[in-house]
Amino acid sequence: MPKLLAATIEITPDEPAFQLSEVNLQTGLPGMGWHRYQIIYVNRGDKLAEYREDMGPVENFTAPQFRIPGGVQNERTGYCEVLHTVGELRDIADDLRDRPAPFLSEIEPPDLWGQWFAEKEENWRWRKRASTFGARGKVERNF
Repeated sequence: MPKLLAATIEITPDEPAFQLSEVNLQTGLPGMGWHRYQIIYVNRGDKLAEYREDMGPVENFTAPQFRIPGGVQNERTGYCEVLHTVGELRDIADDLRDRPAPFLSEIEPPDLWGQWFAEKEENWRWRKRASTFGARGKVERNF
């Protein structure tokens, strides 16, 4: 049986926060459609409490949905350590929301095939003891 989370209707910026998410959900009200919600899990006593804030219609946002961890859980003991506050996670969320839509596209994936072929060619040159000389330098492959 799934566990129920406690809910809270107010939070403070200096309160420990385990996670902040900005997700698109249906409002549940007729004719309201999809809205962006900011969901924050805060530490209340020894349990997590969920805080939700309706940020408006999905059409007002260009940034994709995201989740920001604010703490870590030890898998072996089950102990959770909260590392951030509500204010810190909200500052990070504001920064992510202001970036252009594909903000993860700045990270270029590595060219694994190119690296594999370059390594194969270099190994071949070492086996043949083929040295390379050019304007940018030289590589001598002698044992």
